[in-house]
Amino acid sequence: MTAFVTWLEGLLKQSNIPAFYAQIITAVIAGVVIFSVIGLSVMVLVWMERKISAHVQSRLGPMRVGPHGSLQLLADILKLVTKEDMVPEKADYWIFVIAPFVVLLPAVLAFLVIPIDSKLVVRNLNVGLLYFLSVPSISSIGLIMAGWGSHSKYSLLGGMRAAAQFISYEIPRAISVLGVIMFAGSLSTVAIVSAQSRIWYIILQPLGFLVFFIASIAECNRIPFDLPEGEAELVGGYMTEYSGARYAMFMMAEYGHLVAACAMATVLFLGGGSGFLLPPFVWFVIKVFALICLVMWIRWTYPRFRPDQLMDISWKVLIPLALINLVIAGSVTAFM
Repeated sequence: MTAFVTWLEGLLKQSNIPAFYAQIITAVIAGVVIFSVIGLSVMVLVWMERKISAHVQSRLGPMRVGPHGSLQLLADILKLVTKEDMVPEKADYWIFVIAPFVVLLPAVLAFLVIPIDSKLVVRNLNVGLLYFLSVPSISSIGLIMAGWGSHSKYSLLGGMRAAAQFISYEIPRAISVLGVIMFAGSLSTVAIVSAQSRIWYIILQPLGFLVFFIASIAECNRIPFDLPEGEAELVGGYMTEYSGARYAMFMMAEYGHLVAACAMATVLFLGGGSGFLLPPFVWFVIKVFALICLVMWIRWTYPRFRPDQLMDISWKVLIPLALINLVIAGSVTAFM
């Protein structure tokens, strides 16, 4: 991907297009490619989600549309696209309409710095990890916009829960990766993968991986951390008033964040695409989908936490564990 981006920028410059516009065109093309990858991933993941939940609960799941129900999602997409796009009468129109785009955009931007291997990355930024940790914060703004713009008490409560949850779990997530930065000596995601050529950081920092993984599940609003939606008490949370394509955008954003979080966990703790016999791309996909299957297994195994339990897990459990991991990593680095 890096070679392709460089080649495309060079081709545009040879066409006497100013460098600024060449970078914009390249960014747009890369964004379209990433968006397409996310769309295809969502199609696979929704089918996986239904099948994994079905096996966990000893049932079949979708079976009638396509072989083993593989085309069920196409039917769902057709249904969502053709449904009436309704906007509540008293809703703040522009905030209500823009919110799904604000939530989906960070899911696309996060993939810019995720390296499948040293050459298959859109941008090898020197502060790639910092960029990845910062981008999801935009989603919390979109969730609050969806809650406020809907003019619904259920949606507003869902948006407020989303803000509290994002702020709470961004802290342990950020602290948990400081040990990785210490060992790798860089914020570049490509450099972090290269530093794991001999040993994966999940072996050196299992506690850091645990904190990062749990906090990432919470940031993706996945059960047991789906309080912003809370179907039992909030109907659908911030998505209550949304339907059709806009509802589908929220779902795409959720699965996009899930893939990005598992991909970054693979980069930080599982050596990225490193492996034996198989190409790096295949190893990277295997590791990412293994983590996604684990997240789905957790969803269909554990019940939703209460709001007070969710806050306690972050402030009283994950943050202390992340700080302990930081002290251990700092001590090891100092005496290496």
